[in-house]
Amino acid sequence: MKAKRKTIKNVSDERGINEKSIILRISLVSVLGNAILSIFKFVAGIIGGSSAMVSDAIHSFSDVLTTIIAVFGVRLSKKEADKSHPYGHERFECVASLILGIILLVTGIGIGKAGIENIASGNYKTMATPGIIALIAAIISIITKEGMYWYTRYYAKIIKSPAFMADAWHHRSDALSSIGSLIGVVGAMLGLPIMDCIASLVICLFIFKVSYDILKDAISKMLDTSCGEKFEKELTEYVAQLEEIVQIDKIHSRRFGNKAYIDMVLRIDGELSLREADDIAERIHSKVEAHFSDIKHISIQLKPLDKETPELIEGEM
Repeated sequence: MKAKRKTIKNVSDERGINEKSIILRISLVSVLGNAILSIFKFVAGIIGGSSAMVSDAIHSFSDVLTTIIAVFGVRLSKKEADKSHPYGHERFECVASLILGIILLVTGIGIGKAGIENIASGNYKTMATPGIIALIAAIISIITKEGMYWYTRYYAKIIKSPAFMADAWHHRSDALSSIGSLIGVVGAMLGLPIMDCIASLVICLFIFKVSYDILKDAISKMLDTSCGEKFEKELTEYVAQLEEIVQIDKIHSRRFGNKAYIDMVLRIDGELSLREADDIAERIHSKVEAHFSDIKHISIQLKPLDKETPELIEGEM
């Protein structure tokens, strides 16, 4: 049996990317952007007489908290393996995603609850008509938050961070919330204040969907879920073409945070010496790790070739 632990490498060494710099940039853009936008929308809501805009400002301010959570989750996940955590700290990022998903869920419940209560009250005529500044604030918020979504999403994909991807979707949920505020403001200005309440319910459903996707992905990665048929097929095809391999008995994969762990059972010529077999396992290990950057740990078990069935096979371990 040959088991190898892949040493955690700095992503900047492998792909020319400085992860710390990217994390810092995303954090600054998100925290400063949300703080400035929250203050602007809150003032606009007060001056313009729009309760929807004030609520939207509070929603934007919650993004500051979620970004801080995402930063801590990502930074903890990058720590090297230690005695207490010999398999690394990748799952801290999943924990951060779980927290972000729950915050989104609670935000959606709050928006939906407020919308239902306003509809049930029937006090539409007593609602104040928003001013033009509330309309301008809603438009600026939509453009800004959508831009922050694409910015965060772009870099989250580069560093393969589920926590920052969750934070990106929080920006998108805030953009949807601002769309609701815009519809509500316009509707109220046109004499249809109930549109604000209806829009809130629609936004609530969008936020629930995003929250569900984030929570599902985070939980899946914490439960050692398989990397999927596509990933395992690519890995199988790559290993099969290595000249040392004659048979492939099994390839098992599982997700540990945003990294993959692999267990492989391979058959080689049984007449080889132990040293020769060990060298083959070393070469396979190095080639697979170099080719698949997501793989953190590979366990390789070698068995003698079954000469009666020399063709490529896949069976159970």
